[in-house]
Amino acid sequence: MIRVGLTGNIGTGKSTVAGVFEILGVPVYRADQEAKKFLELPETIEMIREAFGCDIIAREEVDRKKLAHLVFNNRAALEKLNRIIHPQVKADLLKWIDQQKGNQYIVQEAAILFESGFYREFDKTILVVAPEELTIKRVMLRDGLSRNEVTARKENQWPQDKKIPMADYLIYNDEQQLIIPQVLKIHKDFTENKKGR
Repeated sequence: MIRVGLTGNIGTGKSTVAGVFEILGVPVYRADQEAKKFLELPETIEMIREAFGCDIIAREEVDRKKLAHLVFNNRAALEKLNRIIHPQVKADLLKWIDQQKGNQYIVQEAAILFESGFYREFDKTILVVAPEELTIKRVMLRDGLSRNEVTARKENQWPQDKKIPMADYLIYNDEQQLIIPQVLKIHKDFTENKKGR
């Protein structure tokens, strides 16, 4: 079974690409979605209270807006949060991979696959790329954020140009090229030639 890591900077459309793989019947683990579930666990809430103080907790739940505002404007705070969440997500992912035996390949979608070093756990990596200005406009529209808020979040990710040479496959989501034919070509690589490219 080929393990594939799928990533892309904020606003590139990696979740859309992950959805195309799902339509093809490929098991997809959405790390960023799963990470949000861990924020609901009592032990995680307690770790976050200890790390960031009681202001981040409201009615025994993590105030996600406050937490997001804090970590996307403070690299040290983001690293602290990642140290709490990433080990839980990694353990959950490995358990999930174990349950997928029998599939030719599986995909894990994660925002900071390269930054975290977790890309080393995968046989192949796919990077979704898009022009910078287009990604900013997409996130502003999707999340109702200001340009400054989007650029602050982008600063927590490596520049796209740094990731391109590290990826085995690129998918261009630039509103010029169609996504589905690009995904189908990669899917064919993984299903017809089991080792991938």
